[in-house]
Amino acid sequence: MRKVVYPGTFDPITNGHIDLVERACCLFDRVVVAVAASNRKNPLFTLEERVALAQETLAHLPNVEVCGFDILLVEFVRQQQAQAVLRGLRAVSDFEYEFQLANMNRALAPAMESLFLTPAEHLSYISSSIVREIAFLGGDVSQFVAKPVEAALHKKFNR
Repeated sequence: MRKVVYPGTFDPITNGHIDLVERACCLFDRVVVAVAASNRKNPLFTLEERVALAQETLAHLPNVEVCGFDILLVEFVRQQQAQAVLRGLRAVSDFEYEFQLANMNRALAPAMESLFLTPAEHLSYISSSIVREIAFLGGDVSQFVAKPVEAALHKKFNR
């Protein structure tokens, strides 16, 4: 079985993330969306909330599993018995950081491959941090996130 892990903070999951998961579903038998605890980033949503939002927004994809993790990514990938890690590239500016991560992961786990996908062009400018900022300031985020995420943002910011 071909299995890939798509790690991220997903704070919150956006339409860009969903696009990448849908693309990965066509390439792999199983896609594990791995929601990182990322406590150092001080996420808006708890790990449990982020996992639940990802599960709800990806429920239409039968070959997707969503789970949280708080260990080294290469160890999580080994535990999942996955062959690769999927990362998204929105712009050239993402590449340098992702290239460093891929090389570090290869040093730690030589058998683990890193794959990079780009979202659809109309989604390439969306980031979780920008979505959070728009929601915080009372803006409309409906074109950037799924309905459950929009509702969760409204609730979080008492809108």
